[in-house]
Amino acid sequence: MPDSLAGNGSLLSQTKALLHRHRLRALKGMGQHFLVNSAVLKVITQAAGLSSRDLVIEIGPGMGILTRELVAQSGYVIAVELDPRMIELLEPTLLPHKNFSLINQDILSIEPRDLIEREKDRFPATVADPSLYKLVANLPYYITQPIIRHFCEARLKPQTMVIMVQKEVAQNIVSSPGALSILAISVQFYGRPRIVGYVPASSFYPLPKVDSAILEIDLYTRPQVQVSSEKSFFEIVRAGFCAARKQLANSLAQGLDMPKPEVLSLIRKAGIDPQKRAEALSLEDWARLENITAEARNKC
Repeated sequence: MPDSLAGNGSLLSQTKALLHRHRLRALKGMGQHFLVNSAVLKVITQAAGLSSRDLVIEIGPGMGILTRELVAQSGYVIAVELDPRMIELLEPTLLPHKNFSLINQDILSIEPRDLIEREKDRFPATVADPSLYKLVANLPYYITQPIIRHFCEARLKPQTMVIMVQKEVAQNIVSSPGALSILAISVQFYGRPRIVGYVPASSFYPLPKVDSAILEIDLYTRPQVQVSSEKSFFEIVRAGFCAARKQLANSLAQGLDMPKPEVLSLIRKAGIDPQKRAEALSLEDWARLENITAEARNKC
């Protein structure tokens, strides 16, 4: 079980003073909770295994507490921040660093490959292969899942993601068959997730209502299972989960708008018990079901 990490009063005082000096406050609507635990910074950077060869993309640098560590330990850091107030706060101290870019934009509107291409002329020679980048970030809770999906489905995926997320979300993502969700399947299809450590709410300012976890996701060079198409695979997964607590055959018949006898035939051909529920299926079960369904559709 990963360890829980204790807080740090010194960093809390610095954060409060900096906010007061700039007449700023955390915006609840943007999910701003600033990390004030220096011990957590070390765990994050160690999990990312940073060196001068690494290109790092950071989402939501906020006041730059994690950003400063990334800049010190990486070859180059591209930080993407939506809040223009934080841009003004960060610019004086971080822009002088030659291995740092600060982008005021919504990360969900940027394809990572395009972002890297736009900044590549500034990368030092130590960053020999910019396509092998890492995502390291303390993600706002309200946009965690869209950001994870954005990078998992990107044309150019990161090597690894080391991200701070809500504790329950992290536990969901690393779950096994019997408790799998669409989110867990969506992540495990593209990479191998593990929880590095748990972080109490006291590690942030303002204090959030929930604890967090540091989640590491190592992305595969190709999906873990072979399917005829990713679009078809996730269509079937979503259909399987469309009716909560229903048996798989009923959910798929409803979600795919297919006659139940036809669905039962496909499930049995995939070697799956039709009385199972969606959360009990493994990634391999879903892949077999997608392949058999695609084959049946092609014969029609």
